[in-house]
Amino acid sequence: MPTARLHDDAPIEVTVLGAGPAVLLPVSTRVLDGPEAEQMRAWGADPNLGHHLATGLEAAGFRVITADYEGHLAAHPQPRTLNAATLAADLLAIADAAGERRFAYYGYSWLALAGLQLAIRTDRVTALAMGGFPPLGGPYAAMLAVTEATYRMAVTNAENPPAQVATPEPGDWDSADMTLSPDQTRQYLSLYESLTDFSDKAAVATLPPIPRLAFAGRRTPSSTARSGATRW
Repeated sequence: MPTARLHDDAPIEVTVLGAGPAVLLPVSTRVLDGPEAEQMRAWGADPNLGHHLATGLEAAGFRVITADYEGHLAAHPQPRTLNAATLAADLLAIADAAGERRFAYYGYSWLALAGLQLAIRTDRVTALAMGGFPPLGGPYAAMLAVTEATYRMAVTNAENPPAQVATPEPGDWDSADMTLSPDQTRQYLSLYESLTDFSDKAAVATLPPIPRLAFAGRRTPSSTARSGATRW
């Protein structure tokens, strides 16, 4: 199993499945079962989504490169150094560890944002799929505000831990307690701070003529790209 070195020189394990055109997925492919998996399902998440996605692409004839980048950042937060440029560098390091020069990329939510930052910084991306985060008109200011509030809440809870942590009912997000540490939340604040002046319209105009897909949810793609177009 190859190992990549990220921007802070921290190691991250890389898994490679199959043979064919390369696809980079910065997700965990660990198979979960038992109470942890049931708890995720109760909150509407698929505990084995990364595994299903990777093995499905492998069966379709792709060489799938995966690494649990989000899990790595949770365990080894980078509160001051995670930004758009270091994020893209980390993804390239994962591809390098797998020995791939050219690869397609898929990401969902903030990892979709990461894919756009990667694609505008290198000519190595052959196709870009973004789920749950729009390539144009992205909510960067709103995400910065939400992340700032989350960071302040994490700091408050660290300084004054609640006397008792309640167990909310699945789906009751308003009652869910803050369990992230200040460093875990600060790294995402650093990321969105680095995007304060980012123009996705200008960035998309610089993309090479590669296939592009944007979608929200899990059913129907909301838009597809025309190669070479200045709009998505």
